[in-house]
Amino acid sequence: MTTQLTLTTNATYLKGVGPKLAERLQKINLLTIQDLLFHLPFRYEDRTRVIPLGAARPGMQIVVEGKIELTEMVYRGRTRFLIRLSDRTGFLTLRFFNVSKYQMQNLERGMLLRCFGEVRFGPNGYEMAHPEYQRIDPENPAILEKNFTPVYPTTEGLHQQTLRKIIRYALTVLPDLDLPEILPETIVQELFPKTFQTDNTLSIKAALLLLHNPPVSLSLNYLLSGKHPCQQRLIFEELLAHYLSLRQLRERAKENNSFLLSSTGKLINPFLKQLPFDLTQAQKKVCREIKNDLMQSHPMLRLVQGDVGSGKTVVAAIAALIAVENNFQVAIMAPTELLAEQHFNNFNQWLSPLNIQLGWLSSQIKGKKREETLSKIKNGESQVVIGTHALFQEQVEFNHLALVIIDEQHRFGVHQRLSLKEKGEKAGVHPHQLIMTATPIPRTLAMSAYADLDHSIIDELPPGRTPVNTVVVSNERRQEIINRIREICQAGQQAYWVCTLIEESEVLQCQAAEKTAELLIEALPEIKIALVHGRMKSKEKEEIMQLFKTGKIDLLVATTVIEVGVDVPNASLMVIENPERLGLAQLHQLRGRVGRGAKASHCALLYQPPLSAIAKDRLTVMRESSDGFIIAQKDLEIRGPGEVLGTKQTGIVEMRIANIVRDQSLLPKVQQVGKLLFEQYPSCVKKLIDRWISNSQKYGQV
Repeated sequence: MTTQLTLTTNATYLKGVGPKLAERLQKINLLTIQDLLFHLPFRYEDRTRVIPLGAARPGMQIVVEGKIELTEMVYRGRTRFLIRLSDRTGFLTLRFFNVSKYQMQNLERGMLLRCFGEVRFGPNGYEMAHPEYQRIDPENPAILEKNFTPVYPTTEGLHQQTLRKIIRYALTVLPDLDLPEILPETIVQELFPKTFQTDNTLSIKAALLLLHNPPVSLSLNYLLSGKHPCQQRLIFEELLAHYLSLRQLRERAKENNSFLLSSTGKLINPFLKQLPFDLTQAQKKVCREIKNDLMQSHPMLRLVQGDVGSGKTVVAAIAALIAVENNFQVAIMAPTELLAEQHFNNFNQWLSPLNIQLGWLSSQIKGKKREETLSKIKNGESQVVIGTHALFQEQVEFNHLALVIIDEQHRFGVHQRLSLKEKGEKAGVHPHQLIMTATPIPRTLAMSAYADLDHSIIDELPPGRTPVNTVVVSNERRQEIINRIREICQAGQQAYWVCTLIEESEVLQCQAAEKTAELLIEALPEIKIALVHGRMKSKEKEEIMQLFKTGKIDLLVATTVIEVGVDVPNASLMVIENPERLGLAQLHQLRGRVGRGAKASHCALLYQPPLSAIAKDRLTVMRESSDGFIIAQKDLEIRGPGEVLGTKQTGIVEMRIANIVRDQSLLPKVQQVGKLLFEQYPSCVKKLIDRWISNSQKYGQV
């Protein structure tokens, strides 16, 4: 008996999908036929014509044909198998690694090959590394592709060819499937009045069939720009589904009960009196918004954005005091130990005079001390608990947690934030959440990715902050920078020298910083230099930072562990070595460590030439702007939303066809249609969410 296939039929019912392949498909959330149909190409390749070897140029991804003239096994370093391929117009080297004996026997002189790959410069002229290839029978030549070839997002162990084959099979059953038009017809006609070739309304089936298998009559650049009507049709639906999902979560959150927290000023007034400065108008405005949220019967979900040094920590302290005044606990989570320690020191200085008990928890705390800390959190003795990701470990139990404050939220995985929120849920009552970031998120992105949060912006720096003058300097002028450090340190000021990541290895990063510190100690014997990096013990780091704060160290050599939270007003020079290795947001954060006092401050970006085009763009932006929001917008354009939001690994903004940066012009219309669906077509909301993001629904609950 043949199974009647539907959109929700498991992918294993498709020809060729066994248990192992199903497991790999599951890694990228491809569970059903609908998932496969909506797993859309992120680019296309033109395999419809053969390009003569003489016309090949670096950077081209092309199909070539030729005869094997020569084969050679090279054993220098890595073993390589080289093939010289030629036609009447020229020649090309094919470079293979890890070739089996069977493959070598099948790639002999005189054979005709058809290859597809990217042309690059090589030691012996143009070459292709590991091209896809097939042998050609001169009597019966293989047929070229008739349409553009789709390239899909995939995962380890799941080859493009395998994925294409499965999706092609799913497309053969698409005409017989019941794939409904979810959007009301009036909305579709208004948004997409005509297709590129007919006067009919654009159907979802037609859009899917075309985008998985586009004809060569279309312009490849047009498809890559995302402007084709079929793409626009699906892009709009996907953006709309994400907006509706977050909006729905926001509505559900309002149905949850939370703690009503009001303030008499009993703790806030003495706290403000002891501060050596007045709050800015922007800080006061955000505090009013938070106070208002905490007095509601549903949980606060507020994102506070503020540029480096705008005073978010003071705002967080005021929110914490309101919870403590109402006899509840507060959890404050930071992404790195150094930032968590900085928060602990600040809060300890501010809250200890008010007789508030603080708790400190990190993965470094072990044994008896850990047991004592956990006991104080459980019995409520620790009123404000500060820590790293250790706070959401299973054995941590709170007594009456009413407020969760998360700093630099984009640095945490979604599951981590969700588990901390769940710790505070008791008898159906949910804790309030205050989320802070010093990485400003462009309005466009915030509208789409954080539609479930209320937004506050601290858009004013405290008085006394001086703008930082940024210069971009080649490593060839290193000695000038060292001389400048000597001058400013002898004048009684302090400096940072930051060593950036060499490889994805903390060990190598720390070794590089140690070597740099040794060279600087040798070059500057008259000034006091210290080193801090991520592999040091917590106590040792703290002692060095304290000596730097009190002026007993002139120059601090560090890895990027000092990116956030370090506040030394006397530091007026920041040197960032190899800045081309970092993203804009991280560079902006590091630069924010200086300019905290009244003295003129400078940041030197010491790069290693030659620079790539992207690195040049980044460093130019840093030199020309100190506005966190302008920098964030540029960062978004260069790196994409998945990396900026820290959700690349979670699925929440890893969209199938939409791109928030490229498609931002659609977002106002998305919001407008989204509100209309909520009010007039509620049955459409769930269907759209299920179609596009059913597998990542829970992520939005944080």
